[in-house]
Amino acid sequence: MNSIFTYFFLGVSLAAPIGPVKATLLNTGIKNGFFHAWLFGIGAIVTDILYMLMVYFGLGQFIDYPLMKTVLWSFGCFVLIYTGIENLLTLHTVEMKKKYGKTTRLRKSLLTGFFMALLNPLTILFWLGIYGSILVGASGTLNGYQIILYSAAILLGIALVDLIMSLLSSGSRKILSPKFLKSISIVSSISMIGFGVFFGIQAYHSLF
Repeated sequence: MNSIFTYFFLGVSLAAPIGPVKATLLNTGIKNGFFHAWLFGIGAIVTDILYMLMVYFGLGQFIDYPLMKTVLWSFGCFVLIYTGIENLLTLHTVEMKKKYGKTTRLRKSLLTGFFMALLNPLTILFWLGIYGSILVGASGTLNGYQIILYSAAILLGIALVDLIMSLLSSGSRKILSPKFLKSISIVSSISMIGFGVFFGIQAYHSLF
């Protein structure tokens, strides 16, 4: 498996499924356009890098503590349910002709992507499981330079998927009707709320 293309396609395949972060990215692109969705994705990738470093340096074990899991599930529940409800309450902002580009709005998209991925327990479990197993499997066969190279290939694959989703979601604003776009936004918002409820249930089980 020691091929840079293998790790690149691994990143693509891991980033493709629609989870709470990707659902929000698509919703951001539909509402605010390409740059907002793209920056949202970059914010999420920064979180990916942070967790990769934590796993690499052996700090991931601290996230496995029951109390930490409960806190993360709880915060993830709050963030997703809040974001989903907020999106449902702002469906009127889905317009095709509006122009967006204020620095504060772009910064908000970047920070939203970062914190949503940071507080998403699925992201943490993903990096602990997938990336942790990659490091264990490569132990003794890869040097430090190769680990950095292959890690970058995984991130590049994730970034490519985010870029494509940003283009598709923002491009749909030009070819699809506002009614259909609002329908997509409703579905993605409901999926976020659904993930939030799931996180809340996990937090309850973790606590009790």
